[in-house]
Amino acid sequence: MPALSNKIIIGVSFKLYLSRGETREWCRRAGEIARAHPAVSGGDLELVIFPTLPAMETSMAAVDEAPVAFGAQDLFWEDRGAYTGAISGADLADMGARYAEIGHAERRAVFGETDGVIAQKVAAAVRNGLTPWLCIGEPENGEPDTAAAFCIAQLEASLATLDTPTDIVVAYEPVWAIGQAEAADAGHIQHVAQALAARLADDSRITHARVVYGGSAQVGTLAALNGAVDGLFLGRFAHDTAAFAAILDEAAALIAD
Repeated sequence: MPALSNKIIIGVSFKLYLSRGETREWCRRAGEIARAHPAVSGGDLELVIFPTLPAMETSMAAVDEAPVAFGAQDLFWEDRGAYTGAISGADLADMGARYAEIGHAERRAVFGETDGVIAQKVAAAVRNGLTPWLCIGEPENGEPDTAAAFCIAQLEASLATLDTPTDIVVAYEPVWAIGQAEAADAGHIQHVAQALAARLADDSRITHARVVYGGSAQVGTLAALNGAVDGLFLGRFAHDTAAFAAILDEAAALIAD
């Protein structure tokens, strides 16, 4: 089955696992890997790193001009105002971020973010020239058709206030697969990813869409999916840069095929 897009994209989020120093060192090593990797240097494979905000600028410096983009793990729905502790999309763009992660299951569960809040954040990202990296996923393991219907409804709610054309990355992350030893079943992922891609293709506001998989994604996940998604959203399984490099090699093999 052909990939949904002509370029594979790999995102790596550190959540709150790594310190500033650990993040900086990971980025230094990842920059070396990226500069030496033909698929990355040739433009066929895009890398996006999502550090914590305090580590953002030092991480950007650490990759040493490697072909790597950066994204924020969150942003606020307003750009300016009396919002103590909020993160402005305008400031993220000024720092050089290109993506904004929105709607992760932990933001929904731990911080109580609703579909309405997430829709406002999507609009804020687009308003500031950031590409939304929108996370969606069903809460419980069930039939693929049920999962697809849930995710499409969640997608539509997340885009409800969008009124400006935009590129988007949709990270399909079934909540029940996050933090597990293995990713979800490849057939299940393929079914939901295809449904999401079809829905995005019908939305005139979306100029370019990519659907990636997250949820315990690791070495072997991309190969098992064999082109069913446009890439991966990696968490703890990529904290080892050797594993990260192996995943890039898997992506390169798919591109070569």
